[in-house]
Amino acid sequence: MMRLRFLAFSLLFSTPVVVLGQDSRPKEPIGTEGQFTFETDKPFKLLDLDEQTSEPIVAKKKKPKKNTYYGVRTRKAYARRGTGDRTTIELFNVLRKAEKPSIFVRDIYWYDYTRREVRKTANFDITKGVLLHGPYKKMQNDVVLEEGIFYKGTKHGRWMQHDRNDVLNDKEKYYKGWPKESLVTYYDPAERKRVKEMVPVEIDEREGFYFLFHENGTIAVTGEYKWNEKVGDWIENYPNGKRKKIIAYPKEPFDESIRPFIRKEWDDKGREIFTSNKG
Repeated sequence: MMRLRFLAFSLLFSTPVVVLGQDSRPKEPIGTEGQFTFETDKPFKLLDLDEQTSEPIVAKKKKPKKNTYYGVRTRKAYARRGTGDRTTIELFNVLRKAEKPSIFVRDIYWYDYTRREVRKTANFDITKGVLLHGPYKKMQNDVVLEEGIFYKGTKHGRWMQHDRNDVLNDKEKYYKGWPKESLVTYYDPAERKRVKEMVPVEIDEREGFYFLFHENGTIAVTGEYKWNEKVGDWIENYPNGKRKKIIAYPKEPFDESIRPFIRKEWDDKGREIFTSNKG
């Protein structure tokens, strides 16, 4: 199952380009082989991906189906918060059928049935809500504060944020939850079918979930970056899929009071061979 997920995931990233706009601060190189970015000048239309992928592409001009985005049917919804002049209204679409999000992204956006609000979390329980999919708009006093589009619970295409005076604060581009500057390297650079490493990059900093794969497609290393720093537990696995090691990093970046340490370690048969006393 893990390998099937990897094969499907690896087909998404196949167009290396040069990323511009790095700042002048010296940083450790983030990647050397492939980079990907995406054409999202028209964020509410399908992206034209490589013909070898299984994703839909912009093809024949047909009358668009109502509330259908990227070939997936949705239903409209809204959420309201605050009172008076500080009332904010969110207009969005959600999936008609319960579905789990990609395991390769950190930020998942969904509508919570109980709270009646849009939430962003790292985990998602399909019994408690539904994934956002399609256009999104957040407004206050007729001013659009944030606007973009979701793809099955992840930010996709171009996203723009404004302040209450309608002044543009931020503009970002995503591809199914991955910032446009993220990097990908391959075991087969010419064919670009077997992903080796995925490095999440946002504003020239590592930010998000990191993945390194074995040649057979199983996950070798995974962990999270915040502000260019490793945080939380990083997991190493053997090529057979069994867990190899858990390395503990500080829960928050720039915490120099805690040094990384090996929390647990196993052999390739799954037998535990080391446990740290640090907890």
